Amino acid sequence: MKMSIETVKISRIVNKLTTNTNGDCYAICLLQTDGMAIEIDSTVYKNSSSSIFFLHPRNNWKILKTKPSSTGYVLFLDKEILDNPLLSKLHINEVRLFGQDEVPKINLAPGIEKRIIDILEMLDELIGSHLKHKEDAIISLLNTFFVYCDGQCNIKSVIWETSNKKTIVFKFKKLINQWFNKYHEVDDYAKLLNVSSKYLNECVKEVLHTNAKSLITEQRIMRARHELKFSDKTIKEICYELGFSSPDYFSYFYKQHTGTSPSVLRNS
Repeated sequence: MKMSIETVKISRIVNKLTTNTNGDCYAICLLQTDGMAIEIDSTVYKNSSSSIFFLHPRNNWKILKTKPSSTGYVLFLDKEILDNPLLSKLHINEVRLFGQDEVPKINLAPGIEKRIIDILEMLDELIGSHLKHKEDAIISLLNTFFVYCDGQCNIKSVIWETSNKKTIVFKFKKLINQWFNKYHEVDDYAKLLNVSSKYLNECVKEVLHTNAKSLITEQRIMRARHELKFSDKTIKEICYELGFSSPDYFSYFYKQHTGTSPSVLRNS
């Protein structure tokens, strides 16, 4: 699937009022200078220059600009981007899944801020380009962006202080990332976690509002899409590397969950 401009979008903060125009996306708001405030779910954050706010689609937010000279950026990211294998191990993804009670805020040191701005400007240029392999370059830049941000986040860890169910779900997600090509059933992961399949499903439903099997399927589809789009491997090679029993079943499974066959995606 080709990355569309709506999947990754950057806007400079130029108006007196900036609101969420991409309601289904995550928003990363960089407030560079004084003269701006951001209101998130009716709470106003002032004096936030050199700060980044990582906002969930559920957050209601707006940026108020009081000085014409104030500068900043808003980076919109689709969920699919943050599920990319290269980004899946980042601390910000842990925050995205489990840090629901506190807004992730990143205070940037001057040197880091300059690098962050350089990355955003390169991303903006890439998004509007027609360069070959630009999708790979965009993902690589996003990974660099979040690596710089990870150590600065105000939410240092959200797992140690959460409930047992959230801890189990976090470990489950980690295990899927590690074993998705070998273990395909909920019972496999329940055994690794020393819990019952019923309890694992209960945890996932309570924390993420979905079921455990869907997380396994989502990971397999995501990895398959990535390999089909960005590797030179044959469909048969991808099939067996991802743990499918045959190319025919792989094609059936992929089309069942995406509406598109692997060969159609590969040739798109």
